[in-house]
Amino acid sequence: MRLPLPRSLAGQLFAMQAVLVAVVVAGCALFTYVSDRGQAQRAAQRQATAAARAVADSPSVRAAIEGRGDPSVRLQPYADDVQRHTGVDFVTIMDPHGIRWTHPDETQIGRRFLGHIGPALEGRTFPETYTGTLGPSVRVVTPVYGAHRKVVGLVSAGITIEEITAQARGQVLAVTSVAGAALVLGGIGTYFINARLRRHTHGMNAGELSRMHAYHQAALHAVREGLVMLDGQRRVALINDGARELLGVGEEAVGLGVAELGLPAPLTGALLAAEPRVDEVHLTADRVVVVNTSPVASAERRGTVVTLRDHTELQSVMGELDSERGFTQALRSQAHEAANRLHTVVSLIELGRADEAVDFATAELELAQALTDQVVGAVSEPVLAALLLGKAAQANERGVELVVAGDTRIDDGVLPQALAARDLVTVLGNLVDNAVDAAQGSSRARVTVTARAAGDVLLLRVADSGPGVDPDHSDAVFERGWSTKPAGPGGRGLGLALVRQAVRRNGGTLELAQSGEGGAAFSVRLPLHSSAATISQDGTTTP
Repeated sequence: MRLPLPRSLAGQLFAMQAVLVAVVVAGCALFTYVSDRGQAQRAAQRQATAAARAVADSPSVRAAIEGRGDPSVRLQPYADDVQRHTGVDFVTIMDPHGIRWTHPDETQIGRRFLGHIGPALEGRTFPETYTGTLGPSVRVVTPVYGAHRKVVGLVSAGITIEEITAQARGQVLAVTSVAGAALVLGGIGTYFINARLRRHTHGMNAGELSRMHAYHQAALHAVREGLVMLDGQRRVALINDGARELLGVGEEAVGLGVAELGLPAPLTGALLAAEPRVDEVHLTADRVVVVNTSPVASAERRGTVVTLRDHTELQSVMGELDSERGFTQALRSQAHEAANRLHTVVSLIELGRADEAVDFATAELELAQALTDQVVGAVSEPVLAALLLGKAAQANERGVELVVAGDTRIDDGVLPQALAARDLVTVLGNLVDNAVDAAQGSSRARVTVTARAAGDVLLLRVADSGPGVDPDHSDAVFERGWSTKPAGPGGRGLGLALVRQAVRRNGGTLELAQSGEGGAAFSVRLPLHSSAATISQDGTTTP
């Protein structure tokens, strides 16, 4: 009948460990028994040797053998006394022919000794195991010397195998008791260890754990979102392919601390924070990521689960949508203003003032066309021209004058294909938006835009008439989350951070200075030819 195997891995380990402990304990007990039996035989041999030599060297024994009369009369009581005091089972004294003078069984006196006596007759003390009248025994035979070193008798002392076995059995019983206690303690310890293992493995067997690991690995590498697991010391314990791509790290990231990954400071701070982070937007060298963190508590340690979503494309589309929404609002306002002007022209005609109506309409048309002619004449690049015209309409709607500098000049085809139009919209659009926000409400609300190609560099400069930027904050303005305005529903402080990200991605530089009107002036320089610049995670540009 085949015994059923435990289902869970913990149960299988417990059964295996219990059997192993039992086998080890049984083997130790058997080894101890065999070892103790051999030691008991050697001890019996030494004990018998000492007793036999003591009797053989005794002067009274020699005197009884060489004296007159029957030696047994004097030797038998002496042999019994030695037997009692030395713990041997027999002491037999015999003549050189092997005829006994003493024996524990007095009926055996006068009979021939059962065993070998040849080596003793030659003057040697020798041990042997032999079956005599008392059964198998370990014995020693030694000569008794008389005058002139003549062998006048022999002495044999020994201990029966039964006695030796009884001694070894007692020792084995003690060892078995200890082994049984060790088996019980080992079983109890194994049970508790496996109970803990069972809790950690949730009672699953090896096959189930293997399948779960396979599913875990497949799911981990299949999802496009980034997943990072940090241990209690904020070291990377696990990271999937999506997270490596979003963070720009390699296989060596596992085991490194968050501070050692070379991520931007705000993102590093979010990953190290003890409190949860929900849908926070952060920037890497070339990505916009949405970060969520959730601390995980367990009995042994604390950790953090981090999820990352790529928000780069969505952020770009949202920027374009915001621009389109602004354009729509500007067009709506312009349509409303155009309707008012048209009503004015119609009213002048109805009043019979046709010449004044023509002059009014012509003046409005020239004013509206002046900026368009200026922008189109200076900027042949369609993306930049359309962006400037749209931003001018938006600025005018908010009471801010957008001026294109006289030295602005960009011919069509100057911009390389490597310089994405989306990056240009991100850079110039966000700079103009921030400048309009700063200039709005100032005494002379004005934003001046300069865009020109100078040699191998494209220069984009946006200056405003606002309050300017505190020199102490000249570096902080480019960090995500920095803003002088209260945060709205979607948060603020991302525009300039996106500008810096796009500039660095294209190998350019971004500078902040004071404008001639006291406001801020942002200058962007982008290479017009392909660059071998390398952008590191911390934002530095290395040629």
